[in-house]
Amino acid sequence: MSRRNGRILAVQALYSYDVGKASLNDLLRLEWTHDDFGGRNAGDEPEKEAGRNDAAVRAQAESCDFARLLISGTIEHIDEIDRKIKRHLSGSWDFSRLNRVTLSILRVSVFALLYQRELKPTIVIDEAIAISKEFGTDNSFKFINAILDTISKEEVA
Repeated sequence: MSRRNGRILAVQALYSYDVGKASLNDLLRLEWTHDDFGGRNAGDEPEKEAGRNDAAVRAQAESCDFARLLISGTIEHIDEIDRKIKRHLSGSWDFSRLNRVTLSILRVSVFALLYQRELKPTIVIDEAIAISKEFGTDNSFKFINAILDTISKEEVA
């Protein structure tokens, strides 16, 4: 579950980067996550609290580390990632028309497909679909699935 949380944090960060023009340093500090972690920021040093066991503290730290990897890697390669997404858009879709949440999910996932070769593409795609069902528009998961499946077959294989 900690990787899923890391992916969600990365999608939220990339949305902030795209819409709010947040800086990479601000995003990597994860200070903007305050409400998601019970009044703490995700990036705060995990500390033992009443009711939190060592496993929960480790899971939070792993989520944050994974999110930072996804955030920094995606932003570092964002031009290449965007070119791949544009190339795989079907006829009438214009890149500028993409919903910003959908674009953030696509960017994180394309980064994972291209640069995290130890992950199976099916896992990356399944995670993107699950996140899009939770945060995206009603049918965005179908669009995301189609784009990622095509990129996976053409770019990763």
